[in-house]
Amino acid sequence: MAAASFRFGINMMSPGSRSEWAEKARHAEELGFDVFAVPDHLGMPAPFPTLSVAAEATERIRLGTFVLNTPFYNPVLLARDVAALDQFSGGRVELGLGAGYVKEEFDAAGIPMPSPGARVDHLEQTLLIMRKLYSDPGYQPAPARPEGPSVLIAGSGNRLLRIAAQHADVVGLPGTTTPKSGPPNASTPDQLAERAEYVRGLLGDRGDQVELNLLVWAVGTPSERAAVSERVRRYLPGFTDDRIDTAPAVMVGTPQQIADSVRECRDRYGITYFTVLEPDLEKFGAVIELLK
Repeated sequence: MAAASFRFGINMMSPGSRSEWAEKARHAEELGFDVFAVPDHLGMPAPFPTLSVAAEATERIRLGTFVLNTPFYNPVLLARDVAALDQFSGGRVELGLGAGYVKEEFDAAGIPMPSPGARVDHLEQTLLIMRKLYSDPGYQPAPARPEGPSVLIAGSGNRLLRIAAQHADVVGLPGTTTPKSGPPNASTPDQLAERAEYVRGLLGDRGDQVELNLLVWAVGTPSERAAVSERVRRYLPGFTDDRIDTAPAVMVGTPQQIADSVRECRDRYGITYFTVLEPDLEKFGAVIELLK
């Protein structure tokens, strides 16, 4: 049986002028990325306006939220924004949803941060409400497909992954682990294998219909090993140097070595969809060329 094909996304974190942003989107498409995505953090690109500009500047690349801080949104209002972007982009939206985790952002927005369980409840209800709205033939603005755009749900907790396995088209694994005490660190191969196996067990008959995604925190050349460690620690303060050679979500090597690591992730974990961060756009573009 032929190996499953890959998809690659780029998560863009640095806003700029309209022309700069449009050029970034075009360049990502030229490099072979399948999804042009934005996160949902304060101080970073506002998801829907920036994806609208990217839609106008490109032809085929999909437009993703990676991922929305779902507790920030009223489900009915979110459904309208998502459907409008999907309609105007010709059905290229990939809606990524997360439960939110940065307390400082809730504080800055003046929004009380719900408990972890309540945030997961809100994510599930948001998706169910959106799909109910889209199922109405008279709903406007109408998404490109009656059921709405494809959905990625990202997280690592058991309950969130159960919801993702039931409802999502893509399950996003963050490639991190959070100990009982201390900050998150990059997952070891065994830790990622356990999460991927857990999801596959939940998917059952849907196993061949759902993609597994991995967020790659950094990509580097062999000479950038130390710099990669420093960069990852901006996002994962608990990242330890002993993980850099083994963590699946950190890829260091020549383009061919990184391409081999991507294939190993497919073979071992069943992951076929990889999202990298904006600083690694060019480096990973060279990897994509070897894999497509």
